[in-house]
Parts: sequence; structure tokens; C-alpha cells
Amino acid sequence: MILSALLTSVGINLGLCFLFFTLYSVLRKQPWNRYVYAPRSVSAKKTQTEDHFNLESLLPSTGWVKRAWQPSEADLLDSLGLDAVVFLRSFIFRLWIHFSAAYVFTGVVCYFLYREYKYVSGKRIAFFHSSKPQPHHFTILVRGIPLSYGSSYTESVESFFTEYHPSTYLSHYVVHRTRKLRSLISKAEKLQRRVRRLKSENQTQQRYRRDGFLGLFGQRINIVDYYEKKLENLEGKVRLEQSSLSTQASAEEVSAAFVSFKSRYGAAIALSMQQSVNPTQWVTEEAPEPHDVHWPFFSSSIMEIWVCKLVVIILSVLLIVFFVIPVLIVQGLTHLDQLETWFPFLKSILSMPFVSQVITGYLPSLILQLFLSFVPPIMKIFSSVEGYFSYSEIIKSACTKVLWFTIWNTFFANVLSGSALYRVRLFLEPKKIPRLLAEAVSGQATFFIAYVVTSGWTSVASELFRLIPLVCCYFKRLVGKGIGEEVDVPSIPYHSNIPKVLLFGLIGITYFLLAPLILPFLLVYFCMAYLIFRNQLLNVYEPKCETGGKFWPIVHDSTIFSLVLMHIIAIGVFGLKKLALASALTIPLPILTLLFNEYCRKRFLPIFRAYPAECLMKKDREDQNNPMIVDFFDKLVTSYKDPALSPIQYSESTDGYNSPLLHSA
Repeated sequence: MILSALLTSVGINLGLCFLFFTLYSVLRKQPWNRYVYAPRSVSAKKTQTEDHFNLESLLPSTGWVKRAWQPSEADLLDSLGLDAVVFLRSFIFRLWIHFSAAYVFTGVVCYFLYREYKYVSGKRIAFFHSSKPQPHHFTILVRGIPLSYGSSYTESVESFFTEYHPSTYLSHYVVHRTRKLRSLISKAEKLQRRVRRLKSENQTQQRYRRDGFLGLFGQRINIVDYYEKKLENLEGKVRLEQSSLSTQASAEEVSAAFVSFKSRYGAAIALSMQQSVNPTQWVTEEAPEPHDVHWPFFSSSIMEIWVCKLVVIILSVLLIVFFVIPVLIVQGLTHLDQLETWFPFLKSILSMPFVSQVITGYLPSLILQLFLSFVPPIMKIFSSVEGYFSYSEIIKSACTKVLWFTIWNTFFANVLSGSALYRVRLFLEPKKIPRLLAEAVSGQATFFIAYVVTSGWTSVASELFRLIPLVCCYFKRLVGKGIGEEVDVPSIPYHSNIPKVLLFGLIGITYFLLAPLILPFLLVYFCMAYLIFRNQLLNVYEPKCETGGKFWPIVHDSTIFSLVLMHIIAIGVFGLKKLALASALTIPLPILTLLFNEYCRKRFLPIFRAYPAECLMKKDREDQNNPMIVDFFDKLVTSYKDPALSPIQYSESTDGYNSPLLHSA
């Protein structure tokens, strides 16, 4: 890629960023766009709902920058949760890494890694100490419950924990098969939202249509009444299914239960110990938050979940393999001679300077970004069928999959996009891996600069502009659907954003020696992303679940991998320069880095796996003087009840049942 092509790519993306910033600063002030740019405020009733016009609202401004920067970290922690704080700190962390590139790089990075690991682990403990009693701190998930002849799962659980944990056991809730019931409830909720939307619309003529084919034939009916009757019928089916589960509760039980204890320490003891001589029975694991539970896989056996994980691994590998095709297409666009060979009829067009600069400078990274946009949703689907029992675990698993997929297909596949013989040489001659990597990585420096500009600058600016939600909002208004009273506040897709931040960190670290010119571009990205995501987390996104900062070990491990890769490339670079002594003196660096990583794993990682007994006992002693703890334990008994079994009331004309259908032990 020539310099003029690179400058063309930078100019195009810089113009798009400025356009997105300008449009956002204007559109966010229009009252009818508040559902797109401030759904959190609308949901919390923090903004006025009256639509009014003000000439000043048409002028671009930078007031959102000040408002996004003002909240302190403590304010962010209170309103957004620790996951959001960890996500934002990943930008600051990498910002300082690249800013300090002129210093002793490895030592500085390791220092920041240690400091951040210590800081986040301390925040995790402080977050735990400051939290109110949470159901998942007193509860564990038990699977593989053995069933004795003539007894139910409920009786087995109560008998086992009463015998082996008599002083700490409180209650339990056995999971039931409710797949059919959840399907009916999902349909009823969609129908209820449709009825509410129709009632909120002022166009009376749109409430009538014909009941025949495509609404063009048949008798003219009131569609509000039609859908209300349909909702009543569906509600009756839901209650009938709930009643059936109530009368046949033991028959629909599965070998999984949420077991609650009288103290956090008691729950931790039960979690850390093997409960049975047979390790496949009475398997314990951390319970997620009640609203974080993913219900579909509780009826699956351990073998079925293992098969699901194996299938997901195979599908992920196939996706990685087949994704090489668009990568090869992208790399072909960076070489005009290859394009002229493949498409000789385009030779006259490709000879035009501007066209060639756009094709080689801007188009490859844009096409790659478009292909990569399909990966996070696919990986999230893969993780959702992998057998996890909480949405947060699904997001963490998807985040790891997207990270390694991105590193391989965005970094290595582009770097090693030469001939097949070249790739074979890489694996058949492991002694030459550092030298071959140094040659390959240095040849793709300009491509990754363009990629940082396209996938970094423009992508994060489009995150601020929120083009797709804005178009959907206007389309709904155009077709007359409008927006109902309930606002669907989105949650931030950590599984797609964290891998992108870590990929740019890897690019910056590996190109530190080869192409320092990339560092200013990354510096601009981290500054923009940090500020923009602060704004989005404050105004747009709302946390749906909280892991307590468990994403940070992923950030740490990725940075260690990037450092080791940089060391290997450095050894190869010194070898190419015939600097044998420098190459030999660099060999201890990856070893020392891995030793440092092992120390951090021993020092900090256990805190992210489980809270220490010291913290648990301290919180339990504090609860002894808490007058609200009795009410908490009363609610804890039913905290993990399947929402599908709760009383429902969708239609206005149907009498609801207020008594629960199934009771906890």
C-alpha cells in the first residue's frame, strides 16, 4: 500500500468521524430522538417527554463531551456496575501503554498489568463489601442429583443437605421443565406489546382491517379487539400449562436445583467441596444472579452438555477456516497487480489515481470490518447452545471466542496471507518462526494502520451516532408503529467491544518495534473510544447482569500473549538485521514475561474465581446486626423460582391468579 493510498483512507475516515460527531451533537438534542440516544434517561423518567422545537438545538455542540467526562469512577460504579468500569478502564490502561512506548516497553507493560490487576481485584473486593445481601452469594447450583426409588428430586435434595450441611442449609428450589410454557409466555408477551402499541396510537382508522388474506378480503374488524381476544386465549393456555405443572410437579422436575444457605461462608464451603464419592453426582457451581439465569439447559445431562461443547468447538474451527476466504479477498485488494491479473477488464479504471488509492487504502479494511461484524452474533449463538446456565457466562464465553477468532483471522490470517507454501514453511520449520513472522508482520504495517483508522476511528464514531437504531426508529414512525411507553434499553455488547480493544492493543504492541507510526493512530482511537463509551454507558446502555469484573483476566491474558508475540517478532527482527547478540539477549524476555504472568495468576486470579473466607465471614458478621436480613432470607426462598411459573396478567379483562403455582422447599 503506497503512502497516498494510506492518506486517502485516513482522510475518508476522518471525514466520516467528523460527520458522525456533528450529526450526533444535533440529533441527540431533538426530542423525538431521545429513544435512540438516551433510552436510559427515558426509561428512568429523567427527561421531559414534551416535544418542542428550539432553533439552538440545530447547532452542533460539544456539551455531551463534558457530561460524559464529569462523573467520577465512584459515580460510574454506582450507576453502571463494575463490568462497565472495567470496560472503560481497559481504554485508559491501553492508552497509557501506548503512550509509554518510548520507554522500556516490556517492563512498563508488566508494571501496568500488575497495577491494574491489583486495582481491579481490590475494586472487586470493595464492590463485594459495599453490596447489599445478594441471593447468589448465599446460593449454589447443584446438578447431577441422584434419584432414589420412590422419592422425588425435591426430597433427595432436602435429605442430602439436611444430613451433610445441617447447620447452614436453608432451602432449595428444584428446576422444572418449562420449555413449552416459556414458549407460550414469549408469544403472549409479544402479543401484549403489540396491543399496547396499537392502543397508544392516535390513528383510529389504522385500528381496522379485514380478517381475510393479507388484510385485503373478508369482514372489517377492530384489530385491537381481535388481538385482545387472541391474547386472552393465549393467556388461558399459559395458565392451563402452569396448572398442569402444579399438579404434576415431581414428574416435571429435573436433576438440578438452587440450594440456599444461611450464610455466605456456608455456601462457599458447599461450593468448594466435592459432595459425593461419584464426582458426576451432586456437582456444585456458582449460582448466577436470579435475573441472569439461562433456563434452557437445566434438563440436559452432563454428557449432552459435553457433546454440545464439542459441536461448538468444531463449528468455531470451521468458521475460522472458512473466514480465510474473505481475508484473502481483502488482501487481494491491497495489491493492484493481482487485481489487474484477475480482472484485466478493470485495468483502465484501476489506473486512475483516486480509484486505486481508495481500493488499496480504504476498501480492504472496510470489507474486512463488514465481514467481522457478523462474527460476534454468531459466536454468541454458539455460546448460548454450549450449555451455560447464565447469560453472563454466555457473554464471557462469546467474548473469548470472538477474541481469539479476531486475533487469528484479523491479525495472523492477514499477516500470513501469502502462498500456501509460505504457511507450510512456517509450521514445518519452527526454528525460523521468529524470522518468518518478522518478515510477514512488517509487510502488513500500512494495512493495519488503515484498519485502525477504519475499524477504530470510524467504528467508534458510528457507535456514538447509532445509525441502525436511528434508522429503525424513523422507520417505525414512518410505517405508523410509533414507540410505546416501554423503552427497551440495550445492554452493551461486551463480547464484541472488548475483543476489538484487545486486538488494537495486540497490533500496537507487536508493531512497537516494526512500525511506531501506528502508535499515534492507536492513541487517537483509545482517547476517542474512552470518551464515547463513557457517554454511551451513561446515556444509552444499561447493565443487564454483573460479573464483578471477571472480564479483567481476559484483558490480562491477551496482553501477556501480545507481549510474548512481540518478543518473538523482536527476536526475528534482530536476526534479520544480523544482530545475533541482540537476538540472544531478547530470548529471556518472553520467559520473564511468562513468569510474571504466573505470579499474577497466583496472586490475583483466585480473587476472581471466589471471594476469600476473610471477606465472607466479615460480611456475615455484619449481617448479624442488619435488621433487614430476616426479610432477605424470607425472599431468598423464592428468589430462584422459574419466572415462567409466576402468576401472569396480560389481558385487562381476565382475572389474574395471585397465588404461586409451585412452592420452594
